[in-house]
Amino acid sequence: MIRVLLVDDQPLIRSGFRALLDLEDDIEVVAEAADGREGLELAVKHLPDVALIDVQMPVVDGIEATRRIAADPALARVHVVILTNYGLDEYVFDALRAGAAGFLVKDILPEDFLHAVRVAARGEALLAPSITRKLIHRYVTQPLPATRGKGLEELTGREREAVALVARGLSNDEIAGRMVISPMTAKTHVNRAMAKLHARDRAQLVVFAYESGLVVPPGS
Repeated sequence: MIRVLLVDDQPLIRSGFRALLDLEDDIEVVAEAADGREGLELAVKHLPDVALIDVQMPVVDGIEATRRIAADPALARVHVVILTNYGLDEYVFDALRAGAAGFLVKDILPEDFLHAVRVAARGEALLAPSITRKLIHRYVTQPLPATRGKGLEELTGREREAVALVARGLSNDEIAGRMVISPMTAKTHVNRAMAKLHARDRAQLVVFAYESGLVVPPGS
């Protein structure tokens, strides 16, 4: 059973998401919150698998709530998916750097929304296609940070290869096919890279791959 926490200051939005989730046999909504501070308290209390958090809220916004969840070792298994009405670049970067596992716009189709919850619960990176395009465009048009290359020396050659494939959106099975290894070995490479880079999940590996220069966006 996937345990979900809903955090959004709009009751109608929360009730709509809850209605969708309650229809699924493998998903349970354990709590709802109207602001980030209440959401943090409920995350500690219920330890959900997935926290769906609105980016703009009173008291504590979604980015700060995500950052606090990521910083709390007791909440290490909570995967945050940021929700917003707008696919704004600055929110994408802030959310991913804060520790979000995914970022979705609220006009997503119901079936895609449910898929997102299941993907996030597995600890995989999740970005809406429109957000992915913005993410790549940002890396193409903006200068790379001064930390370019930092952390690469910690990884073996195979781990670098696996991280690069994660950044291109491949699953463990697809990575295994590309690297001609078993899915379990692919998963091991990914997990070891996450541990060495202190990444919470695959979304953090995506950020690292681009910012380190391991992956070069198309057209750059």
